[in-house]
Amino acid sequence: MTRKVLLIDDDREVREALGQTLELADLVPILAGSYVEAKDHIVKGFEGIIVTDVRMPGKDGFQLLEYTRSVDLELPVILLTGEADVPMAVRGISSGAFSFLEKPCAPKDFLSTVEKALKTRDLVLENRRLRREVETGDAAARILRGTSAQAHKQRETARAVARTSADVLITGEPGVLTHKLAEVVHLLSARSNAPFLKLPAAPLSSDDVVQAMTQAAGGSLFLDEIAALSMTAQFTLLDLMEGHDRPRVMAGTYADLSREVEESRFLPDLYYRLQAATIRIAPLRERVEDIPVLFRHYVDIACEQSGLPQPAITPEIIARLMAQDWPGNARALMNAAMRFVMGLADGDDVADQDLGLVEQLAQVERSLLIEALTRHSGNATEAARALKLPRKTFYDKLTKYDLRPESYRL
Repeated sequence: MTRKVLLIDDDREVREALGQTLELADLVPILAGSYVEAKDHIVKGFEGIIVTDVRMPGKDGFQLLEYTRSVDLELPVILLTGEADVPMAVRGISSGAFSFLEKPCAPKDFLSTVEKALKTRDLVLENRRLRREVETGDAAARILRGTSAQAHKQRETARAVARTSADVLITGEPGVLTHKLAEVVHLLSARSNAPFLKLPAAPLSSDDVVQAMTQAAGGSLFLDEIAALSMTAQFTLLDLMEGHDRPRVMAGTYADLSREVEESRFLPDLYYRLQAATIRIAPLRERVEDIPVLFRHYVDIACEQSGLPQPAITPEIIARLMAQDWPGNARALMNAAMRFVMGLADGDDVADQDLGLVEQLAQVERSLLIEALTRHSGNATEAARALKLPRKTFYDKLTKYDLRPESYRL
């Protein structure tokens, strides 16, 4: 987390007292007594926030705010004001200040506002880092977003599979967007300049399968929800896959194909042919740290598509989003982002408001357990230590939420 706080106040005693408050909170104060002294620290990408007094000799806090916004519009500035300066501070807020505090302010109130600003800055810097990665990266970096261990593994798996000519089975729960992963594999492969044909499997007849294989010749054919393909069409597909000079076949499914085979609804030979390269997309509940990244990305897309301005995404909104299970996964999160941008949901409505306090706290606790297991690759001992929980308590909580450490091992 970002810990730096550039603190500007011409009163040395106030400056040092607030600096000490920051140090005691394990933050890193950078003290300055004037606009001129502070200016050199204000650069685009500054890994911290700014707290400045309004009234100072020479250039004041408003001029510092104006200069800061000319350098980086998303760098939070908190204004410190005397009681008589409150109307001026309100004007500062309308000019883009993050918040303002009256002097003297209680350490608790001061630190609370500073922490909110730091969390906001963290989100901005992380979003910028990911955008740089996307701009300089390959299709996996551009399309498969996330910072979790599962997201990194998914990108590496997609790259590895793309280097082969194997057919691919992509599995996951509803809403994980299997077609996006198929597109990445195609774009990273030697077939990237050839067609990528994406079709739902359910309505396809044998003739449709033949036509699709012809249209995707030299490229890739993705069949969404392959379990719904009729038995006759499955035979046709399997027969065509035995030939040469055909497209790579990628299939997505939310169903358990092994069970479909056992119950004679899916051809065993077709299943084993597709199973050679299998990629599982983890649901959002197993990679909660990806939710802020994905939500911001979907909000950006929604704003671009609708031509609407981007609403503020506060740390509180992100916390509520991360507390949910998201059974609809990325698709549901995408819909929530669209509603948020269109004003059909405010900050309180992007999360499930039917839950009581106990249920919401349980979701947060479960998310923290998953995050710890993910961060430590399923090592229960390390995860328990990170959460500062006795091993028995940790395992009791895993049992309570039906979590298994082995599910998070890479």
